[in-house]
Formats: sequence, structure tokens, C-alpha cells
Amino acid sequence: MRRALKRTRETMMTELFNKAMRRRTVLGGAAAMAGTLAMPSILRAQDRSLKVGVYGGYFKDSFDANIFPVFTEETGIAVESIAEPTGEAWLVQLEQAARAGQAPADVSMMAQTPTRRGMTTDLWAPLDPSRISNFDDLLPTFVAEYPDGRLAGVGAVAWYITLVTNTDTYPEAPESWMALWDEANADKLGLLALVSNSFLLEVTAKTHMGGTDALDTEEGQLAAFEKLAEVKPNVRLWYRDEAQFEQALKSGEIPMGQYYHDVTGLAAADGHPVRSTFPKEGGILDSGNWCLSRASDRSDEAHVFIDFMSRPETQGLLSRKVGTAPTLARGVLDLTDEEFSAVSSEIDPIVPRYDLYTEKGDWLNQKWTELIVG
Repeated sequence: MRRALKRTRETMMTELFNKAMRRRTVLGGAAAMAGTLAMPSILRAQDRSLKVGVYGGYFKDSFDANIFPVFTEETGIAVESIAEPTGEAWLVQLEQAARAGQAPADVSMMAQTPTRRGMTTDLWAPLDPSRISNFDDLLPTFVAEYPDGRLAGVGAVAWYITLVTNTDTYPEAPESWMALWDEANADKLGLLALVSNSFLLEVTAKTHMGGTDALDTEEGQLAAFEKLAEVKPNVRLWYRDEAQFEQALKSGEIPMGQYYHDVTGLAAADGHPVRSTFPKEGGILDSGNWCLSRASDRSDEAHVFIDFMSRPETQGLLSRKVGTAPTLARGVLDLTDEEFSAVSSEIDPIVPRYDLYTEKGDWLNQKWTELIVG
């Protein structure tokens, strides 16, 4: 998800998830179902199998309990789930293995920036959209294509980063990302520490510069850095440890910031005085793709898997059981309004400029250190 889909959030989310299971009964009945389905399915499907890489911890546990057994029962294809390291490490492993003709996983859940970097070396075997029955229902954000139009990846899961507040400190929810610049919030903010995971340049462009197209040029990027630098007096913590910020948000020590919508919702449901707000400019929509290694010999099984994962009923199951936002158009989903609002929003999202992090990553990191967190 998570939430890339790339983060230390798995440990923290596992703790919240385990507590929340008493309410949601996510692992209770589903785990029992997994226990009864997994072994028979593997026996039946021993000649048809697929290695699938997913983020470890919360994600892998949830997929193992709630998603993969359903897929195996329906298709007869056994899934061997692989806990992939986050960030660029898994991309490096896949590339090295592919050069040797090996695939540690056939299909992997890849964050958007590693997806694009893998495309530069033709790491991903092209997918056939005609074999994905709901391909036309995928939101454009969740279709990754090579420059020549070949399909490199299909949206797996999505998650939102939103404006979060402690409700004891802020009885009224803020309506806009403008709150980050408000002098009344001096020394009260917790913000993600990296240019490539905070997406605060995009927030700045959407809030102050008319949209993320303003980041098309280096001049626009520098203007966004300059405007974002005005937030610095309000920042108490640039955080890498998400659990640290979450605890500070709950206690009110750091009563405002940016954080993951799904995790904040779990914390609120557990009785903590926190809320997640979709600002009028939109929440930040981050996501991961399903990508097929060119070294895999399981293309047929991979297409069956990606087709299954892209169905409305599967996306609904993911939202209910894993807490991820759907990758399909709202109109084809079976989610109730309440279920949809728990994981997503009708407000147009802020979509990260992944192209910039692929093409100008080093320069952006340098300017981020010089102008924002240095």
C-alpha cells in the first residue's frame, strides 16, 4: 500500500493491524479459510505455480490470508509469496538475477519509480492488455507503459498520504494543504523526510502554482522548492521512522502533518484522537504495479494472476481486507460509499511526478538537502 507500496511502515502497520483485527475479523475467519485452502490448492496446482513478490510484514500477511488462497482456489495456480525488500533493493536483485536468466519472483509489486527504472533496462516482460478483462477500467495512473507503448506494469494497489491532525489540538479539521504554511502551526508539523516519498513538491505546485505541470521545467522546480522552504519554521520533525511520527501525532506532541490515510484510520478506530483529511487540493495518491520479470517462464500464469487482481471484486476485497485504495474506476466497484471513503476519495488526487524522480533524482535530492532539510 502500502502502502512504496519502500517504507518502514510495515512494522508499525502490523502492530495496528493485529489490534484492529479484533474489530474487522480480517485474519480470523480468513486465516482459517487460508489454512483449509492453501495445502489442498498447492497439491492440486503443483504443476501450475507462480512466485509473487509483495511488501513484507502487513502486506504479505494480509495477501497470504485473504487474497492468494482465493486466487488458488479459483484458478488452480499455487502462489509462493516472496517478502520483497522495499525501495530499490528488490529492483537491483531482480535485475541481477534476470541477467543470469533467473527470476526470484515471477511477478512483483513494484513502486512507481522502480517500475520506471526497470523499464530503462527492459527488465519487465511486456504484458498483453487483451488478457486483462478489466484493463479498460483501470485508472490511467495505474497503467505503466514503455515509450513504445508496450505494457510494463498494471496497478496492483494504491494508498493515500493525507493531511492528519490530532483532534484534541485541532477540534476542526483543516480543509487545505495551505495549513502547512500557516504561521499558527509553527513547530507543529511532522513531514516525510525525502523528496521522493513526501511528494511535497507536488503538494506545493498543486496548492500554490496551479498544478503539478508547473514542475515541468527546472525553473518551476526551483520555484516550488523556494515556496516549500517557507514551511520550514513550522516543521518539528522531518521523519523517516513512521512509527515515531505516529506516536507523536497520537500524543499531540506533533499534532499535524502528512501521513498514511489507512493507518490513521486504523488508529482512529482504535480510539486514538487522530483524523485523516483529504484536503480540497486532493490527497497524494501513491501506488505500486504488478510487473513480470523478463526472466520468468510463467507468463501465462502471470496474466491469469494480474487479470484476477484487476477485477472489481478483487479490488473490493483488497480494500476491505488489506485497506488499500482501488485501482479501478469507481463505477465498476462493489464498494459501498462508506467502504470507499474509508480507503479513497472522490476528490481528484495529487499524483506524484514519478518521471522527475527517474530522470532528475540526483539533482532533486541535492536541492532537497540544500534548500529544505539541510
